[in-house]
Amino acid sequence: MRMLVLGAGALGAVFGGRAIERGLDVTFLVRPRRAEQLARDGLVVESPAGDIRRSVATAAVAGPGFDAVLLTAKAYDLDSAIDTIRPAVEAGAAVLPVLNGLSHMDRLNAAFGRERVWGGMARIVAGMTPDGVVRQTGELSELVFGEQDGRMGGRAAVLAAALGRGRGLEAIAVPDILQRMWDKLVIIGTLAGATVLFRAAIGDIVRAGGRDLALAMLEGNAAVAAANGHAVSADVRPFVERAFADERSAAITSLLRDVERGGPNEADHILGFLVEGARRAGIPHELQRAALLHARAQDQRRLREAGGLA
Repeated sequence: MRMLVLGAGALGAVFGGRAIERGLDVTFLVRPRRAEQLARDGLVVESPAGDIRRSVATAAVAGPGFDAVLLTAKAYDLDSAIDTIRPAVEAGAAVLPVLNGLSHMDRLNAAFGRERVWGGMARIVAGMTPDGVVRQTGELSELVFGEQDGRMGGRAAVLAAALGRGRGLEAIAVPDILQRMWDKLVIIGTLAGATVLFRAAIGDIVRAGGRDLALAMLEGNAAVAAANGHAVSADVRPFVERAFADERSAAITSLLRDVERGGPNEADHILGFLVEGARRAGIPHELQRAALLHARAQDQRRLREAGGLA
């Protein structure tokens, strides 16, 4: 199979690099600066599951001839990503997005048609240094995806079989990807919402006495999922409850990290999506809205301090 990977950041580099190791024909669609790095140094991934160091094919524009496009963009870059991959998708490629949340699914469906868009989730901890080296923490590298109609005999299953399951990459095709994505949204919506609301690590929140508010947020998010036909799976609540029982946890979320760093963040795509879903369903959502407004207020503060207000 031929795969086009949009970007060669942390997710794109690891999944694309492992796909090459498994025998797939992979091209990375990257910006000029990243293309120069890859041409000079090759794709470099440092991982407990085995390093990747190899030359790779890159392209500046998408074209025909691909079976799947791995979409690893951030949600706030989705509009430009859609324009970038459109030539490959309109020529017949399927889209495999691994973005946080669910707001991207409606936009991709509208752009390309539901039959060309798969659901997908990534489980991996990795980051990229300024010099283009991707460093993975831990061996977990899982790519879970599936076709929205639940078919297990289509191209998603073929891709999963081609990628395989083994050290360095576990590729799993599933018939219930939308349910799994809702489960993940409830989890990250609670963890991210609480850490942004309190602007603290999980253990800090617990020691401060905020566990009950975090679990109230969990129930609100679960109610939104149920209102959309995806009552959370049995293991979701125990997972979040265990997370907010650890007084020593120093874990924060990528959303809080982005808010504190002052760059673009996915608050609207995660918390905003849940707030809007709760509003439509008549579900109380004061905590989620407070977390969302906290993130937005920090954006406005930085804009004011930078002199960006009219």
